[in-house]
Amino acid sequence: MSEPRQLALVPEPQNSEDEGARFSIASLLEEIERRNALLPTRLNEYGFDPFGFDPNYARPLIATMVLAYRHWFRVETSGIERVPAGRVLLIGNHAGNTFAWDAAMLSMALYLESDPPRLARGMGEYYLPTIPFFGTFMHRVGSVVGRPENCIQLLEEEEAIMVFPEGARGFIKTYRKRYQLQRFGLGFMRLALESGTPIVPVGIVGSEEQSPGLANVPLLGRLIGAPAFPITPFFPWLGVAGFVPLPVKYRIHFGEALYFDGDPAEDDATIEAKVEDVKNAIRGLIAEGLEERDGWFR
Repeated sequence: MSEPRQLALVPEPQNSEDEGARFSIASLLEEIERRNALLPTRLNEYGFDPFGFDPNYARPLIATMVLAYRHWFRVETSGIERVPAGRVLLIGNHAGNTFAWDAAMLSMALYLESDPPRLARGMGEYYLPTIPFFGTFMHRVGSVVGRPENCIQLLEEEEAIMVFPEGARGFIKTYRKRYQLQRFGLGFMRLALESGTPIVPVGIVGSEEQSPGLANVPLLGRLIGAPAFPITPFFPWLGVAGFVPLPVKYRIHFGEALYFDGDPAEDDATIEAKVEDVKNAIRGLIAEGLEERDGWFR
């Protein structure tokens, strides 16, 4: 009688394509290990930074975002050399409706294209930590709640901060408003003035088409504790699958760093004039990205 055959936990490759897939995954994980080791983010003896970021915890998410960056959205990035070392505010246009892929791809641009790699910290909406289990998750992967004191502390650590001043106004909107900048909050400019931080404007093209908005139903949003509720061709009709974006072509353009002087306590009109300079720079970068593309997917 022959010995019983044991089931392999990891099947051996059946052909060269399987071997290539395994090699690619191994190479990706090795690349992430190398890049994580080069991140300037300060970690304590337990492997966390002061805000709870854990590169080991974040590794699977980073791997997923790298694949999305390179193979799903096929992101083209230009001008990243304009991002100065040390503290910086990355101010971009916002869209997406279902998931903030624009923030994820901007973060990956700094992680993959900068030398050395950098972690772009996201400023999350106040309601996000109230979602069960999500509060811990967002901190472990590098985001923090978008409070001024959190931003100041991160800037004091010489971090790069992503800010989308349109907030939900930009993120959830109908397709007819695509690439039309909505009202900007003023807080980022006051923080820049208070901390002496340069601002790099960022124009992102592709996010408006990934999940084009048909409507917004704020009443439904309030029922689940969110500021809005988007309706897209796929959400909520397909459930969780409605969060999967179209494989549109992403282009991310970084502008020249802007430096502003003044008193952070200045009146709103004075601050708004400075914010308008940033908006105009972003409009120009968006126009460059739109000019380069040939349809949604190229």
